[in-house]
Amino acid sequence: MKITIITVGKIKEKHFTAAIDEYAKRLTKYCNMTMIEVPDEKAPENLSDKEMIQVKDKEGERILSKVKDTQYVITLEIKGKQSTSEEFSEQLSLLGLSGQSDIVFIIGGSLGLSDLVIKRSNHALSFSKMTFPHQLMKVVLLEQIYRAFRIQKNEPYHK
Repeated sequence: MKITIITVGKIKEKHFTAAIDEYAKRLTKYCNMTMIEVPDEKAPENLSDKEMIQVKDKEGERILSKVKDTQYVITLEIKGKQSTSEEFSEQLSLLGLSGQSDIVFIIGGSLGLSDLVIKRSNHALSFSKMTFPHQLMKVVLLEQIYRAFRIQKNEPYHK
């Protein structure tokens, strides 16, 4: 299985990059992992609704330029579907069995995802109704992908 994670913005915090590197290393046993960071759009603190849409659209264009037509896209969204770790593992397994073995996860920037990215999504996934920094969500996503593969292989870790 090939998994790509696309995020907006560069992660600079060492504690996040260390955790990301650790899970990426662990995942080499289970899949071909690629991580892509697209630049975030610089914007002032107080944006109008129109300016927010423009920022999200520019970031969305950068994201979509990295997505292939054949890839199965899972966006991380607050309004997405929540699942247990076991259900998430089963979903990844079923995707692979159905021939969808090239999966892209997309984590938006601080303003979220553009409508174009949401429209391209095959599945909207939510880890919580709470808002988290995208740097932390990358760590959580990698951990859950790792956990999903461990569950599939019936290996200890997920309990």
